Amino acid sequence: MMSCLWITARGGRWQALFVTLCLLKLSSVSGQARYSVPEEQAEGSFVGNIARDLGLDVARLISGKARIITKGSRQYVDLNRDKGTLVIKERIDREELCGKTTPCSFSFEVILENPIQLYRVTVEVIDINDNSPSFPKEEIGLKIVENAAAGTRFSLVSADDPDVGINDIQKYMLKPSDHFKLEVQSQSDGGKFIEMVLQTPLDRENEETHSLVLIASDGGEPHRSGTVRIHITVLDANDNAPVCSQPVYKADVKENSPEGTVVTTVGANDADKGVNGEVTYSIPHLAKVAKQRFEVNVKTGEIKVAGNLDFEKSKIYQLNIQASDHGGYSDTCKVIIQIIDENDNIPSIQLMSFSNSISEDSPPGTTIAVINVDDEDSDGNGVVKCSINSDIPFKIESSLTGYYTIVTEDFLDRESIPEYNITITVSDQGSPPLTSSKNINVKVSDVNDSPPRFDQSEYSKTVPENNSPGFSVFTLSASDADWGQNARISYFLEEKEINGAAVSSLVSVNSENGVIHAVRSFDYEQIKWIEFNVTARDAGSPPLSSVATVKILIQDQNDNPPQVLYPVQTGGSLVAEMVPRSADVSYLVTKVVAVDVDSGQNAWLSYKLQKATDRALFEVGLQNGEIRTIRQVTDKDAVKQRLTVIVEDNGQPSRSATVIVNVAVADSFPEVLSEFTDFTHDKEYNDNLTFYLVLALAVVSFLFITCLVVIISVKIYRWRQSRIMFHSNLPVIPYYPPRYSDTLGTGTLQHVYNYEVCRTTDSRKSDCKFGTAGSQNVLIMDPSATGTMQRIQSEKSILDEPDSPLEVSCNMQIIYFFEHCFFELN
Repeated sequence: MMSCLWITARGGRWQALFVTLCLLKLSSVSGQARYSVPEEQAEGSFVGNIARDLGLDVARLISGKARIITKGSRQYVDLNRDKGTLVIKERIDREELCGKTTPCSFSFEVILENPIQLYRVTVEVIDINDNSPSFPKEEIGLKIVENAAAGTRFSLVSADDPDVGINDIQKYMLKPSDHFKLEVQSQSDGGKFIEMVLQTPLDRENEETHSLVLIASDGGEPHRSGTVRIHITVLDANDNAPVCSQPVYKADVKENSPEGTVVTTVGANDADKGVNGEVTYSIPHLAKVAKQRFEVNVKTGEIKVAGNLDFEKSKIYQLNIQASDHGGYSDTCKVIIQIIDENDNIPSIQLMSFSNSISEDSPPGTTIAVINVDDEDSDGNGVVKCSINSDIPFKIESSLTGYYTIVTEDFLDRESIPEYNITITVSDQGSPPLTSSKNINVKVSDVNDSPPRFDQSEYSKTVPENNSPGFSVFTLSASDADWGQNARISYFLEEKEINGAAVSSLVSVNSENGVIHAVRSFDYEQIKWIEFNVTARDAGSPPLSSVATVKILIQDQNDNPPQVLYPVQTGGSLVAEMVPRSADVSYLVTKVVAVDVDSGQNAWLSYKLQKATDRALFEVGLQNGEIRTIRQVTDKDAVKQRLTVIVEDNGQPSRSATVIVNVAVADSFPEVLSEFTDFTHDKEYNDNLTFYLVLALAVVSFLFITCLVVIISVKIYRWRQSRIMFHSNLPVIPYYPPRYSDTLGTGTLQHVYNYEVCRTTDSRKSDCKFGTAGSQNVLIMDPSATGTMQRIQSEKSILDEPDSPLEVSCNMQIIYFFEHCFFELN
C-alpha cells in the first residue's frame, strides 16, 4: 500500500484517480522476482523473462503499460514489453555499485495499470575478476641495520583489489627469500597485515642493498597479480629497537570531527641514547582513503583528524603506526579507530560530464557540464536546490530529476576573460539547511581571431652609409592578443626591387624576433633610401597577418674626396695656361673645376692656393676656383709659373685633392716653347763641369789608393794571424764589426755603396754623387720636347763578385762613375 501511495504522490493532477484505483484494485505488492547477472555485461544482454517468472503474459504487459520504477538516478535494467524480458540498459560495475559489500544487488519495481499491479524485482550482481591487485606505491624503501636479530619484523604495504570473494587477493609471495620470509595476518576490518620477517642476519660489508619483489595474487580465472619492489638499504649497527608502549590502541571519534582533533597518542621507548634513541612516528603503509583522514605527529605520536570522517562510508579504521629510530630499527603499533555516527549527511554533487575547455566562438546554449545532486537524507532534508554564481556568462538548467546542466548564456571572448571559476552550490531544505559546493574551472580555448598588430604602421630609421654587413638596423615589434600558436608571430620580408636590386639583397629580417639587418654596406651615392614592407604573421590556422612599412634613410658620410675635372692632370705631357704680359688685375687665368659625389655639406667645396712661384701675382676664388691675377703683369715676372691648388670639402673630417696648374706668362707661343724646351750652353756651364770632373777624378783616385792600402794591410794582418794560429791549438773565432758582412771569408765591407750620376732638367750641369747604402729616385725631365718622365734607380752591391770582392768592387764603382760622366759630356 505504501508503494501505491508513493506512486500517486508523484501523479500530479491524476492523484485522486490513482488513490481510488489503489483502494479498489491493490492491497499489497502482487509478487517479486530475483535474478543474478555478472557485472560488466554488454548493453542489451538478457537478464530474465519477467512475464514468465511473474505469471503474466506479454499482452498484459503491453495493455498495462508496464514500466520500471527506480529510486536512484540510474536505471541499470530496461523492460522489453514486447518480449516480456529484462535486458541490461547500461554498464553495471559491481565495484562502483557496492564496493566491498557482498552480496551486491539492486532493486526496482515493475508497475502495471488497469488494474494497477506492483512487482518487486531484485537483481544480484555477480563479481567477475576484472581488477588486478595494486599497491599504493611502485617501490618501498627500507633501512635495516646489519645486526638486526633474526625474527625482526618489518611491516609492508598491503595491496588492494576492488573485487570480492575468490576474485579478491588470496595470497602474497616474496621473492627472493634468502634473508626474509613473509607472514600475512587477517585484520578485523577484513584487510591483510603483511610483515616481512628477517630469517638470516644481514652483513652490510658483503651486501649493502637488497632488492625484493612482493607479489599479490587473486584467485580469479584468469589469475591477476600486482607487484611492488622493496629496496632495502643495510645500515651499520644500532643495537636497540624502539618498543611500543602497548601493541594495540583503540579510540573512538565522532564523524565530521574538525581537522586537528586528537584521536589518540601512541608511544614507544628506545633504550639507546642520543640520535639512536630518538623515536619518530609515521604511517608508512596506509590505504589511500585512510591516509586522507588521519595524520600522525612525527615527534609526539599524536594521531589527528586530517580530513572529513563519514560514518556512512567507513565505520572503522586500522592504522599501523611505525615507531623508528635513526638507526633503522622500528616497531609497529596497531591503532583501531571506531567512527561514531551522527546525522550529518549533506547534499552531494557529482560531476557526470565536464568539459574544462570551451572554444571562445561557441554559441550561447553550449553545454559545458552535467551534474547530479543527491541527499541521502529523507523528507524535507532530502529536497535540494542547485545554483551557480551569477557573475559569469553561464546558467544552470534542470533536465531530469536530480540532473542539472550548465550552459553558456552569452558569447565568450578569451582575450577579455581567459577562464572562469564556476561555484556550484547545493542546499537542502533542512533546519538548519546543509549546503555543499563544488568549484570547477573552465578555460576558454583560443580561436585565431586577432591578427598581429605592429606598434606603428610605418617605421623610419636613419643609417649612416658604409655600415658593416650584418649591421642591426632596428627591431620591429608586433603583438597578438591570441594565445599559444595563434600568438606566435613570424616576420617576413616582402620581396620587391629597389633600383634594379632585390630588397632581400639589401636587408633581411629575423623571422623570430623582427630584427632588421643590413645585408651589405650601403652607399649613399648609389641609393638614398630603402622602402619595403614587413609582414607579421601568426601561426594560427588559418594564419592572420598585418603589414608595416619600413623606410631606411641612408645618411651620407664624407667618404669621397673631391675629384678635379679641370685642368686634366696627365703624366705624358705638360699642360700650361698662357697669360699675356698685358693682363690687367683680376684677369681670369683659368678655373679649377672639381666635384664631390657626396651630398650636403660633404660636397661643399672650397679652393685654396697652397703654393705658387709668385704668390703676389695670382689668387684662387674660395668658392668658384677661378684663378685670377692680383696685380698687373710686368716684364719682370718669370715666364714659368707653377701653382698648387688644394680643393677641400666641408665634411668632418674633410677630404681634399691637389691640382698643379702650370701658367706661362708670355705674349706668344714660341716664347713659351723656348722657355720650356731650350737650354743655353754657355761658358760658365763648361767651366763648372770641368771643375766637377777634376774634383771627381781626384776623389776616385784617393779612394782607389786607399782601397789598395787597406787590401795590403789586411793581407799582412791575416798572414801574421795564420802564423800565430799555426803554433796554437786555440780555436779561431772571426770577428765582424757591426754593419759589416763576411765576403767569402776574405774580408769585410759595408753592405751597399751606390754611385749615382744625374742630369738636371734646366741646364747642362752634371751632378756626380757618392751615395750611402740604399737607393735613390731622381725625376728627370727630357729636354727633347717629349715631356715624358723617366725614373732612374741605380743600386750596386760590392758583394756581388765572389773573387777578390774588395778590388773588383772598387774597380767596378770607378768604371761605373766614369761611364756616366762621359755620357754626360757627350
